[in-house]
Amino acid sequence: MTDRATFFDTKIEFLKGVGPQRAATLNKELNIFTFGDLIQYYPFRYEDRTKFHTIAELSDLLPGAQVRGRIRDWSIMGEGSKRRLVASFTDHTGTMDLVWFHGISYYEKSLRAGGEYIAYGKPLYFGSTYSITHPELEMPSPDTEQDGAFQPVYNLTEKMRRTHFESKAIAKLMRQLLDIAKPHIHETLPESLLHKFRLLPKAEAMEHIHLPYNQAWLNQALRRLKFEELFFNQLRLIKNKLIHKTEYPGQIFRDTTILNQFYKDHLPFDLTNAQKKVIKEIYADLISGKHMNRLLQGDVGSGKTIVAFITMLMAINNGAQACIMAPTEILADQHYEGLKVFVDAMGLHIGILTGSTNTKRRRVIHEELQNGKMNIIVGTHALLEDVVQFKNLGLCIIDEQHRFGVAQRAKMWAKNTEIPPHILVMTATPIPRTLAMTLYGNLDLSVIDELPAGRKPIKTVHRYDTHRSEVFGFMRQQIELGRQVYVVYPLIEESEKLDFKDLMDGYESISRAFEKPKYQISILHGKMLAYEKDDEMMRFQRGETQIMVATTVIEVGVNVPNASVMVVESAERFGLAQLHQLRGRVGRGADQSYCILMTGYKLSKETRTRIETMVKTNNGFEIADVDLQLRGPGDLSGTQQSGIADLQLADLAKDGAILTAARESAQAVLDEDPHLILPQHAPILTQIESQRQGETNWSRIS
Repeated sequence: MTDRATFFDTKIEFLKGVGPQRAATLNKELNIFTFGDLIQYYPFRYEDRTKFHTIAELSDLLPGAQVRGRIRDWSIMGEGSKRRLVASFTDHTGTMDLVWFHGISYYEKSLRAGGEYIAYGKPLYFGSTYSITHPELEMPSPDTEQDGAFQPVYNLTEKMRRTHFESKAIAKLMRQLLDIAKPHIHETLPESLLHKFRLLPKAEAMEHIHLPYNQAWLNQALRRLKFEELFFNQLRLIKNKLIHKTEYPGQIFRDTTILNQFYKDHLPFDLTNAQKKVIKEIYADLISGKHMNRLLQGDVGSGKTIVAFITMLMAINNGAQACIMAPTEILADQHYEGLKVFVDAMGLHIGILTGSTNTKRRRVIHEELQNGKMNIIVGTHALLEDVVQFKNLGLCIIDEQHRFGVAQRAKMWAKNTEIPPHILVMTATPIPRTLAMTLYGNLDLSVIDELPAGRKPIKTVHRYDTHRSEVFGFMRQQIELGRQVYVVYPLIEESEKLDFKDLMDGYESISRAFEKPKYQISILHGKMLAYEKDDEMMRFQRGETQIMVATTVIEVGVNVPNASVMVVESAERFGLAQLHQLRGRVGRGADQSYCILMTGYKLSKETRTRIETMVKTNNGFEIADVDLQLRGPGDLSGTQQSGIADLQLADLAKDGAILTAARESAQAVLDEDPHLILPQHAPILTQIESQRQGETNWSRIS
């Protein structure tokens, strides 16, 4: 075991100034057990203590103010929950109040009349004087003069605050630790990268992330540590991808006879340049002899399904079978119906397997998959069952892959025991480039960023609730032209009763405005049985009803080319990604389509940004970038996703440039030295081996 393992594994109670009682608090409240845990407990913000304000200079606009003065007197005021200790604090320019609601007896005993203090906190003007509630209070000393710089602020629990274990105490412990830790903090990056990007050495970066001299030093420390974090994150993902490509063979699908026949006789439209580019990328994978593991991103309606079918033809032409797995029955049915037209025209055989497939039909499907008679199977999770066996599964396409876990994808691998099937995962959920690099950095990425010819961009408008009669008039006008309309209400899980009430109230008001028999209305919501939902959906698809009133159950997978209007009620309750998905339900035919976002007048700044973004652009990737800025990566993908949970400092919404540099650097290192055996890469290898041990957190800081 190296000296750093021994040092950073040292229990926290052995640090000067900690002791058993404080150690127990750090263990329980902050999950800090060792020197390694503490040194990686980074500040969440910093306060500039280089400036002192006079009382006369105070303003409500200041985020915090540091004032030097004397306590004149104090008294306890109020009763019950309003009971508080108020001290009169004065300097040569005026007087202000210092107020405590908690720890009253502690502060009452410790305050000294006439004593000189430095008070820090947020100043607020109340009545005729300024006050600071629960100020940080200390007497001037050589230590406080030293602290009067860029001061770290650490996250604390309420229990720690109640026992006066403040952020300053953590900073003091951090200073003690950094003094003795420096010899044990070894460099983790090669000299070439430090020089190329002008990065601080690791030990200096660790010091200045906790105790920076000023903002410039803090920025340099953050840049260094974020680069390192993202470099090792990307190194692992790229290494996994290289291992995958070298260790796992793939069936070779070189013959394209059927594909050429399909292009010549059955393809009813020209492929876009983006589709052609993606097909070339996939074909290069399929003739390489290596296993394909590719993510296909494309907005709703960009033509991913036809690319998927062309990929299937490549497999079938070379004696293999293909499957496409969808997260819902409605989406599986849609894929099946869409593909069957082409499959029948080419004399091939396709089947569908879902939870609704009856036992008799299942037996036939199982047999035809095993004897190779069935070329393509479309299905849901039912495809994962052990009884589903293939003669030669060569390609597995997974739609909306974020709905399937790793274990489920691994099950599809096992369906071919000789050579694992090639994997193509598809998503209509646009993923910002930075997030894709981190979540899916071990996959090859293809993007369809162009809509098919003839598709008109959806016109999106924002209307307030007071314009409802105008919106109803527009809906009537579109229905007269033979179009159909969706009206969608939000679904908020915590309040199903409220959702249902909203939906039913909306349904009744639409029923009054669009009376039978001239207008027919469908309704769709989560409380309906599966067959009832299917019946209502089929009525709408057949054009028997003109208006579909629904909750967000129609968000994924419904394809009604004649529906040209999407009205989203209470649009302020939806996230950007969800609004974009809903909008994608229209615009699937040649007619001009519209999305109308209905809201009340009271909108937060963030909500206005969401609505304005939807009105301004149809580009899913632009929308995803704004969504990332607003919500952060954890909310978008779940923090348990590989690659996100590892990040302590880097922010994918803001650090795209650092991520790009880190990924390019990691790629260059592995291109030059795949096994990291060159002397200049020794720091990288040492760090990776430390991380592999995984015994404690210390390995992250080396």
